[in-house]
Amino acid sequence: MAEIILDGDKLRWHRERVAALLAGERVAPLTIDCALTRACSYRCVYCYGQLQHNPGEALSRDVIMRFLDDAAEIGVKAVSFVSDGESTCSPHLYEAILHGKANGLDMALGTNGYLLQDERLEEILPALTYLRFNISAGEPARYAQIHGCAEKCFHKVCNTISQCVRIVRERDLAVTLGMQMVLMPDLADQILPLSRLGASLGVDYLVIKHCSDDEDGSLGVEYDRYDALTPLLEEAEALSTERYRVAVKWSKIRTGNQRIYTQCYGPPLILQMSGSGLVAPCGMFFNEKYARYHIGNISQTPLKELWQGERYWEVMADIASSRFNANRDCGTLCLQHKVNERLWRLRRGEEELPPDQGAEPMHVNFI
Repeated sequence: MAEIILDGDKLRWHRERVAALLAGERVAPLTIDCALTRACSYRCVYCYGQLQHNPGEALSRDVIMRFLDDAAEIGVKAVSFVSDGESTCSPHLYEAILHGKANGLDMALGTNGYLLQDERLEEILPALTYLRFNISAGEPARYAQIHGCAEKCFHKVCNTISQCVRIVRERDLAVTLGMQMVLMPDLADQILPLSRLGASLGVDYLVIKHCSDDEDGSLGVEYDRYDALTPLLEEAEALSTERYRVAVKWSKIRTGNQRIYTQCYGPPLILQMSGSGLVAPCGMFFNEKYARYHIGNISQTPLKELWQGERYWEVMADIASSRFNANRDCGTLCLQHKVNERLWRLRRGEEELPPDQGAEPMHVNFI
């Protein structure tokens, strides 16, 4: 199996586009992280989506298909349905996955899994690069508490994961099956039960990540409590085998709520879009109070036109300027964080992309 990078970036396998960005050229994103709706079937205790409210409706079929056509045309390489909504709430999810794949895009889905239709798994699994289940507990009662749902949801999701594993193994599919835990310090009791559950279900990996918060600390994440969890996290990683990996995002957990960079350079390469259709540099700017960073909405203006327009590049230039300070103006540990770290060092001449690209890792276009 090729290397899977779960705590880092993949920019060195995209040297041409990185070089063009650093030279000041207008480049298309390599990856777009988006949702098809802002609706969700759960009410997770750590939900960042509640901080991202912005006006708009769930995306129509025509808008979604046009977006995927535009993404392929301008040079986007990968689209992940994750972002600020549960895309399984959209009736167009399955067609969208297949349409994006037919366009030559690498497609991925992050989901709580409850509304994922088992009878459609055979159809979409061959079209996905990865399918990630967002699950932060390994015990039914705690699952219900943490995810704001009924205990029956836990059993349905576990069954759906098992069905995915069976299909992938029987058909020898290339799609990677993963689980992700959003770790708040108060959820530490679920680290080991969830790690053991992942092994028993047969997924490829469980990633344990930090919890992002906004600049006001609205979710109340106590970053100074993460250090005390190190022994538990190391014990969880020790459960890894040749077929199953428990991976802790150590770099972000140990970063806390501070960055090494002040300007934001990553969004031109890894863009985010709300389930309302709003296009903004990153998910932390979806809320209406950040309207100064809003570029447009794909329900009104096609993605291609937004990307070609001056507003898009004015916003990108603003967050990359000295007027902007990511340690002051942003929430903590955003999706673009590792890409931003790399681009910061490259721009400052502190490092160069390695001249030898090396073996291509899995999911290379999800940077």
